[in-house]
Amino acid sequence: MENMVNLFKKIYKNKTVLVTGHTGFKGSWLIFWLEKLGANVIGFSLPPEKEKNHYCLINKNIISIFGDIRNKEEIKQIIEKYKPEFIFHLAAQALVKKSYNFTVETLETNIIGTANIFEACRNKNFVKVFINVTSDKCYENKEWVWGYRENETMGGYDPYSVSKACSELITNSYRNSFFNLKEYRKTHNLLIASMRAGNVIGGGDWAEDRLIPDIVKSIINNKPVIIRNPNSTRPWQHVLEPLSAYLLLGQKLYEKEINFSQAWNVGDLNNSVVSVKDLLKILKKSWQELKFEIQEKNISQHEAKLLNLDCSKIYYKLAWFKIWDTETTIEKTINWYKSYFKNKEIETEKNLNAYVNSAKKLNAIWTL
Repeated sequence: MENMVNLFKKIYKNKTVLVTGHTGFKGSWLIFWLEKLGANVIGFSLPPEKEKNHYCLINKNIISIFGDIRNKEEIKQIIEKYKPEFIFHLAAQALVKKSYNFTVETLETNIIGTANIFEACRNKNFVKVFINVTSDKCYENKEWVWGYRENETMGGYDPYSVSKACSELITNSYRNSFFNLKEYRKTHNLLIASMRAGNVIGGGDWAEDRLIPDIVKSIINNKPVIIRNPNSTRPWQHVLEPLSAYLLLGQKLYEKEINFSQAWNVGDLNNSVVSVKDLLKILKKSWQELKFEIQEKNISQHEAKLLNLDCSKIYYKLAWFKIWDTETTIEKTINWYKSYFKNKEIETEKNLNAYVNSAKKLNAIWTL
């Protein structure tokens, strides 16, 4: 891909960008893209948990620091040493089911960890942009059919969802208390925003208890994947979709667009949803070896069957829109794994180039 650095008005070229959680699924894709944009990337995260890890597979030219976001002094020292202009905060315990077994760890990481990095930014005028990446699960989910707007009530049934709701509340508190918009460029230089996306898929995700990784593992092991809730629906989106939104919002905030310093939902404007059953049918077109068994049964832990976002604001105010339709998203995802296991090829760069080319054809604002 030529002129990748020209995207987002070249705003990231030669800028120092701190990404927390850079060894995670979304974090590793983000540092890969930022490096292509010409940024000087600093990654801060726990070490990769598994041998199969997207972070370990990609070629990266960044400063990678392993540590714990719960360590306030460590994150403070890193910010003071490297003086990032942008911070994308993705470090989190990101699994609902794991939050039941590691509840306190989840709460400490996602709540106290968020407060720690905000606290480290106080009185640091070199930090210009802070984007806190949370989740669609930050909302009090009543499982109604219409989408939640950014001003809906924060809440959550399980520990993970509650932790993300708290992370959003902390974000708003620091924006009001210490980085108030009325005092911008008077007592501080930092604009803060949060972004809420859900049901993100793509190559390189090997997390436990996630549908796509579980399907891939079953194919490789020649075993049928067990499907508990075939009729559950989700608005699936490729990992590059929210990343383009994070980067576009980062650009706007760096350009001192003060009105963008708020919370944003990221997803499909039309809220196109696909059931798990239909997703499996699309997957099978690309990987015939897929086998599955439907075993609907009662489970002891709560799982939401319906959670939709209203993404009108990001479409009309930020002028961001989703590039790939659901079928393309699913095909790109499963073909990444297929290429990796059958040919030992990593299609991350190929996917990124295809995504940017698709965005250019649609005249996405961040490509102009």
